[in-house]
Amino acid sequence: MSYVKPEEVLSPRSKVLGVVEVIHNPEEGGMAVARIRWKAEEGHEEDRIAIRWNGDDERPLGNPISTRQPTWFVVDRYAEDAMEKAAREAAEKSPTSLIAQYREMANDCHREQEADEWIEGLIADASPQR
Repeated sequence: MSYVKPEEVLSPRSKVLGVVEVIHNPEEGGMAVARIRWKAEEGHEEDRIAIRWNGDDERPLGNPISTRQPTWFVVDRYAEDAMEKAAREAAEKSPTSLIAQYREMANDCHREQEADEWIEGLIADASPQR
């Protein structure tokens, strides 16, 4: 898997002040959606929803790009809410989502047993010595 991760995309440099939150990252070849800190035309800063296609082995920079740098495409205000909602719903259903990872951990009986033993050890460590 060879692509620039959305949290590492900070272009256009004169406009993108940082990635606030990657809302959905379907990884290689998929469309990432993020909330970025954006320098507006008036000079003030604001959070905006932005999208980009992640790259792959053939095109690691993804799309869009400018001067050989991966960039964000800022979504127009009228589409921001719908784009963010759709991205959050897709992220929840993703096999790489935090919820899916918690579910996988909970279904791993061996790991669950190790966690229980570890917790019991902590309780024993905190018990007053007699």
